Amino acid sequence: MEKLSSEQLRSCYLDFFRQRGHAIIQSASLIPENDPTVLFTTAGMHPLVPYLMGAKHPRGKRIADVQKCVRTVDIDEVGDATHCTFFEMLGNWSLGDYFKKEAIGFSYDFLTEVLGIPKEMLAVSVFKGDGDCGKDVESADYWVKKGLSPEQVYFLPKKNNWWGPAGLTGPCGPDTEIFIDTGKEKCSKNCSPACDCGRFIEIWNNVFMQYNKTADGLFEPLSQKNVDTGMGLERTVCILNGLKSVYETDLFRDAIRLIEEASGLTYGKNDGETKAMRIIADHIRTSAFIIGDERGITPGNVDQGYVLRRLIRRAIRYARQLSIGASVLTELAALYVELYKDVYPELAANGDKIKTELNKEIEKFERTLTAGLKEFEKVAESAGGSVIDGASAFRLYDTFGFPVEITEELAKDRGLTVDKAGFDAAFAVHQQKSQAGAEHKFKGGLHDSSEETTRLHTATHLLQAALRRILGDGVYQRGSNITAERLRFDFSFDRPMTDAEIKEAERLVNEVIDGKIDVIMQEMTVDEAKASGALGVFESKYGETVKVYSVGGFSKEICGGPHAANTGELGRFKIEKEQSSSSGVRRIRAILI
Repeated sequence: MEKLSSEQLRSCYLDFFRQRGHAIIQSASLIPENDPTVLFTTAGMHPLVPYLMGAKHPRGKRIADVQKCVRTVDIDEVGDATHCTFFEMLGNWSLGDYFKKEAIGFSYDFLTEVLGIPKEMLAVSVFKGDGDCGKDVESADYWVKKGLSPEQVYFLPKKNNWWGPAGLTGPCGPDTEIFIDTGKEKCSKNCSPACDCGRFIEIWNNVFMQYNKTADGLFEPLSQKNVDTGMGLERTVCILNGLKSVYETDLFRDAIRLIEEASGLTYGKNDGETKAMRIIADHIRTSAFIIGDERGITPGNVDQGYVLRRLIRRAIRYARQLSIGASVLTELAALYVELYKDVYPELAANGDKIKTELNKEIEKFERTLTAGLKEFEKVAESAGGSVIDGASAFRLYDTFGFPVEITEELAKDRGLTVDKAGFDAAFAVHQQKSQAGAEHKFKGGLHDSSEETTRLHTATHLLQAALRRILGDGVYQRGSNITAERLRFDFSFDRPMTDAEIKEAERLVNEVIDGKIDVIMQEMTVDEAKASGALGVFESKYGETVKVYSVGGFSKEICGGPHAANTGELGRFKIEKEQSSSSGVRRIRAILI
């Protein structure tokens, strides 16, 4: 296998697909635009959903990129060898162009010819079929024709080899997952990539969107069949270089070294200390990317801001555990800015903001910790001289940010113990609720292009234009969440709006609606769009083609979402609430009636 750095892997991946007719697009923002289903971009497919649904992509039918992603569902697993909250996903897509044969061929050729992985080290899984859809013999045959033996192909059920739909209905289909076979002894005669024994390490996934699941539970063939692939950059670099952990790759090496120097400890010597180092390195990297994003978020009490706050405070807790001063965390952030600035220039552009917001949150949490210590004293006094109950220990964790290990240490100093089983039970209930909440949020469906959401999406453009007229050109979108019932719009502004300003915003939007103005879409290059005065996050490379939507002379924005054809379709616009979202960011909730 080729030993490649992260930079080399990004480069050779994009070069490979460029040579095969794929347009290379820039990573989209970490903050999804007008998507009520997720807080962050969690996969390369999210920014491409309209095109997977049939809309024409301005760059064509073959697309490839390296997408920055954030997932926090498994935040409590961070600290092991592989989990990260921020990661980069290498992806290639066919939007109604090639399908299984070509996609499998591309994957096999890239892995064996470019990365130099011996075909004997590969194993793949394909869908075994069920009552809904048939066995994916087609994919299995293509793998064998490319050079794998039938013994290297495993047929697995839907829970292993099926994607979607994202909501209750919509595009879905079988996938084929690609693994490195480490050669470890099989755990049983039925050992397969579905096992957790460690023999098989997933490296790539190809999703074949060929069905539409209806409200009646039927799986109908899609008229446009798509391919959606994903290969994790960090994990692949780790595998190629024969490393035991992603935290040993060039992406984390300097960060871990800085933590070692600040703590006086050695990475890998003690499991608990190593886990803490990994958590600090991961969480500060993710925080820097969220704050430094084109649609940058600051710590807050809701949605993305709350997740960011949790990440920063968790990093602070573990830094204290290693006796590391909080100033080291801003040094870590600066290190990541330097490491990634050529790939993601928005980090360098927002370097001062990253440092400022981290320092603000560190100061706030120091005060919270002081309050938490006072609360611990109350809990200890009521413990009856023996055991701190699990519910109280969990409240210290959940409300005041105390990891149970700190509570146990403080309890030991008092001659007390902690009901760890009770804590674990309370924590398990908390995790179930969090996962259920995430699933509920996701059930809205990435693919909701209903008449209601389309109208509200168009109204969001009008609202931003109105706010800029009233409050000034310093107003920019900082987040958007649209359901079939309402829109939520976050924008940069440092004070509450007055009642008069809110009424004027409503008036301006309704004036444009009453004008029954056509919504015009034009395709142009990014530099042309910028020169024309179009608003938008210019996350695409100059020279690339984008869609620009104009509403008379009132609004002009780069956007890929669904839009009404005429403002007269919108109805009456009403602002229901204006409030703070986070520091320097306001939030408006509005409806169409």
